[in-house]
Amino acid sequence: MAANDAIALLKADHKEVAEMLEKFETARSNKEKLAQQICLSLTVHAQIEEEIFYPAAREALGEEGADLLDEAKVEHNSLKELIGHIEGSSTKDELFDAHVTVLGEYVKHHVKEEESELFPKLRKSDMDLAEVGAQLAARKKELMSQMKAAA
Repeated sequence: MAANDAIALLKADHKEVAEMLEKFETARSNKEKLAQQICLSLTVHAQIEEEIFYPAAREALGEEGADLLDEAKVEHNSLKELIGHIEGSSTKDELFDAHVTVLGEYVKHHVKEEESELFPKLRKSDMDLAEVGAQLAARKKELMSQMKAAA
């Protein structure tokens, strides 16, 4: 499996966000900064999935992947709504921790579906995972530098 394989790249993102969410749960300080990092990572991850990965997956899987990809899109919309709440608030907000906790639960559910259902189907498909992975990596790098410059 190549390092720039689309599935390997997305799984690495999943792992990175899971680790940040775990840190957030036990953090006593810097919670706001950690939450912002989580939101940034998830925003970029969702954007590259929606722009590049999901269209390629839809093409590779056809009807077989339609339900999974439709659900993923709805899940992304819920995640974005929570991210908006988190980014627009602070630790002074009584629901701040709850928003991040629920975001974490949504992310775990989303990751589980992708990794146990969608990714195995794509491994068996004719999707060019190396090519899509290269596109994802390039777009992720571009978005991260844009967002860090804007911050």
